[in-house]
Amino acid sequence: MQSIAIHRHGGPEVLEALNLELPPPAPRQVRVRHTAIGLNFSDINVRNGGFYLGRGPRFPVILGNEAAGVVEAVGAEVTEWRAGDRVAYAGTGGLFFQDTGAYAEARNLPADCLVRLPDDIDDRQAAAMLLKGLTASVVIHRCHRPQPGDTILVHAAASGVGSLLAQWSRHLGATVIGTVGSQAKAEFAHAHGCDHTILYRQEDFVAATKQLAPQGLAAVFDGVGKDTFIPSFDCMRPFGAVVNYGNASGPVPPFDLMLLAQKGCLALHRPGFGFHAITPETRAQACGELFDLVRSGALKVEVSRTYALADAALAHADVEQGRTVGSVLLIP
Repeated sequence: MQSIAIHRHGGPEVLEALNLELPPPAPRQVRVRHTAIGLNFSDINVRNGGFYLGRGPRFPVILGNEAAGVVEAVGAEVTEWRAGDRVAYAGTGGLFFQDTGAYAEARNLPADCLVRLPDDIDDRQAAAMLLKGLTASVVIHRCHRPQPGDTILVHAAASGVGSLLAQWSRHLGATVIGTVGSQAKAEFAHAHGCDHTILYRQEDFVAATKQLAPQGLAAVFDGVGKDTFIPSFDCMRPFGAVVNYGNASGPVPPFDLMLLAQKGCLALHRPGFGFHAITPETRAQACGELFDLVRSGALKVEVSRTYALADAALAHADVEQGRTVGSVLLIP
């Protein structure tokens, strides 16, 4: 079985091919042959060595939390799956840096982490939307649900999660402002939920946001982290919600909690999608909602680039340098 692993932390160059013998699935496990693998910024964070709680990983580490594929074999005590079933998954029950392993041709997985794919959702759509969509879902349902009259700021609005949050917020009636890094990304963001865009490399996003939303924002949805999160406090209306779900520029630095009171009694959220859909039942419900939003046209899932699994290092470099929009897939 071909996989892509790291033996140390570092840049894209630490990604290396690793061939392993895959054992038969254990009891309550299912072997899935991957057809499409989602690349997420959390994979880059793991590769870089950031954001661990407690001790780091035991090398080698096969990266990846998300994929779609076909069931090849089932272990003892598995009754809900059989060979030939189309499935997808986003995480295996732990935190994003635990039990990774999607960057592989196949893997054995807990039976209860899989989601059945309907006929009208293809494998590439599923691998592009499941983890990102569940991240958007936890922001919308657990942190701040946009409403008509709300103005929402979405940082990195041309990214995979950002574009889903922008579309979902607009679908719920909010006005959406998105920050982007280029004119091409601005065009993408306008086509995916944004009413207004701010080219943050050319203008101060705080000043630009205040012009667009002089009464202040209902919420900020931030997947960038260090460079954007605390400055966003100055854009808020009283009792607004500031949500950090990612750290593309690095982790949010420590700050005095009194700052939240001084900036308007802000509500602070740092969600993790895994706790939102932690059981097979809640996961199926959340994924069912995502599939319905795609069917209705409320959410458009864009796969901007696909790379061979063997080219994972190139894919990481392109995503990390901001050369992609929407979702990126690795194809075994």
